[in-house]
Amino acid sequence: MPSTATTPPLSPPAPVAGKLSDLEIKDAQLIFGSVWQGLEEDFGRENLRFPKEIILLGGAPGAGKGTNTAFITKTRGLTCQPIVISALLDSPEARSLKDAGNMVGDREVVSLLLRQLLRKEYQDGVILDGFPRTNVQVECLKLLVDKMHQLRREFYRTPLSIHFRQPTIHIMVLFVDEKESIARQLKRGRETLAHNEEVRRSGIGELREDRPTDHDEALARRRYMVFKEQTWDALQSLKEKFHYHFINAQGTLEEVEQNILRELEYQSTLELDPRTVDRLRGVPVASEIIVHARQEMVKRLDSYELENGELFAKVTAFIEKKMIPIVLRHAISGVAHINTEDAVLDDPLALAMLIDVFSERGYHAVVDLHRIEVPERIDLATGEIKCRIKKVFRIQIRFQGSEIRRG
Repeated sequence: MPSTATTPPLSPPAPVAGKLSDLEIKDAQLIFGSVWQGLEEDFGRENLRFPKEIILLGGAPGAGKGTNTAFITKTRGLTCQPIVISALLDSPEARSLKDAGNMVGDREVVSLLLRQLLRKEYQDGVILDGFPRTNVQVECLKLLVDKMHQLRREFYRTPLSIHFRQPTIHIMVLFVDEKESIARQLKRGRETLAHNEEVRRSGIGELREDRPTDHDEALARRRYMVFKEQTWDALQSLKEKFHYHFINAQGTLEEVEQNILRELEYQSTLELDPRTVDRLRGVPVASEIIVHARQEMVKRLDSYELENGELFAKVTAFIEKKMIPIVLRHAISGVAHINTEDAVLDDPLALAMLIDVFSERGYHAVVDLHRIEVPERIDLATGEIKCRIKKVFRIQIRFQGSEIRRG
């Protein structure tokens, strides 16, 4: 079971740099415009179908991005592997650029990424690990989302509209302080050395990436500073535009998972198409109706006693004498099914009383009414079979059963 403990509050580092300069914005616009033109020429505008949900996963060195990616993927119901920018930059396309003597700069990163995002397996959503890392990449991301909204408006009332859904962008930052980051980096280095030595000795398993920064405290500290001065600032600049999640990753794995769950609670108004939200507005959200549920139940129970005391007494007597003995016999399983034709339940108010009494006592009660035709006589003149209606109340009582020892 996940731990219910909470990690102590963790203060994020203060932003180091300011807003994008005019030059950086201009560079981003030129880069993105060139990349986008290439996409339209190669794929066609109607085929520029990007993921419905994009989670930009960033984090301090040693914060556990790789460790927690699978959990985030499962929590959001994603079915594809994350796009790891470092792996993307080691792809055949990126290597061909390097082999030709070209640098893999912002233009190449954005181009490689956008083409990757068009793959069919990412249509419902994807995690991006390691993007954006520069201010230019941040601006290109904003321009991409603007284009996604533009395409959605363009194809809004066409047969292709389902492919251009309301985009949801999450910025998720896993953060640990400098001391913890350095300790985790060096610990990872020791574990990697031990693992790789065993793989070489036994020939079983695969070698893990061995980073020089994981073996030198000064390099590990430098890597953390680069994160604070570059990546952190780039991610912070997206805070006002997209859903931003600052995850305290300082604690145990179970504590971090609980922090992630709290941050990624589903919010339909942020993720559904506005038309869908309007259509569903009349159906209350469960969390809204249960806020005052217990207070309302207490009021109802008191009103039963004060205003309908005679009927309430009959219902409670029926529960105590006829139902509880059956419930007690099912104490191990935690489920009791009771069928009754007792006339006391013919009054709809009595059914409401029964459900409220069980709810107040910590049970879950469900009542289902079945009407059964029972033949009584035959009309000799017409030959018609006359039936009476028998009402059977099928009541299911659920509660926490008793665990029994096996073996």
